[in-house]
Amino acid sequence: MKLDVGTCRRLVQTEPIARLATVRPGVDGRPGEVDLVPIVFAVDGDRLVSAVDHKPKTSPRLQRLANIRAEPRVTVLVDHYEADWDRLWWVRLRGEARVVDDGPGQRAAIEQLVDRYPQYESRPPTGPAIEVTITSWLGWSAT
Repeated sequence: MKLDVGTCRRLVQTEPIARLATVRPGVDGRPGEVDLVPIVFAVDGDRLVSAVDHKPKTSPRLQRLANIRAEPRVTVLVDHYEADWDRLWWVRLRGEARVVDDGPGQRAAIEQLVDRYPQYESRPPTGPAIEVTITSWLGWSAT
């Protein structure tokens, strides 16, 4: 069943993990590939934030950041799964992203994440933030 935006907003707040889809720039006129990564996030109104934190990374030069700088359109999927399929739901957010390397925008994003995730209280993220201006909300629920 299709969900209204208010229900989508409420459900998104209940899940700790989302998946961020970005598009890798194409080469030689070919379309780019989609990159998908799990993220922790916070949402306030039509603004979603995430950040590069201290968890081990292959490289500090993350592909998702390069992708956003080249193509700001992103999709974020927040979903809930249980063995009881009557409780399944998902919310898809689409929007325009930007990388915030420092300054007030980066600090505000970090504060939101620290407020949401106790794991960040003693060691907040120090890397760039990703800020998504959400342009569409679409949700589905089994009930």
